[in-house]
Amino acid sequence: MTFNEKYKGNVLLLKSFEFSLKIINFAEELQEKRKFVLANQILKSGTSIGANSKEAQNAESKADFIHKLKIAIKEADETEYWLFLCDAHHSYPNCGFLLSELSEITKILNKIIATTKLKN
Repeated sequence: MTFNEKYKGNVLLLKSFEFSLKIINFAEELQEKRKFVLANQILKSGTSIGANSKEAQNAESKADFIHKLKIAIKEADETEYWLFLCDAHHSYPNCGFLLSELSEITKILNKIIATTKLKN
C-alpha cells in the first residue's frame, strides 16, 4: 500500500506527506551546497508537520487531537522561518514553491482546529 492509498480522503496527511518529500529533496540540495545548519533545521521541522498530523489521527481525545495539530502548526511556523531565511539570502536555492505549499498546509491545519473546536 502506498501513501496515496493510505491517506486517500485525508487532505492534511496527503499534503503534509508530499510536502515532507519535497523538504527532504530541498534539504539534500542545501547539503550539496554545504548549507548544513539550515538543511538540518528545515529537514527536522518540515517533516515534523506531517508526523504530528499523523499522530493526531490517533489522539485520545478532542483536546489531544487539537494539541497535536497545534504542535504541527508550531513546526510549520518554524519551517516558514527557516525558509524565509533561505529565500532572503542570495546564495540559497529558490524555495518559493515550498513557502506556498506550507501556507496551504497551515490554512488546512487552522481550519481543522477551528472546526474541531466548534464540534461538541
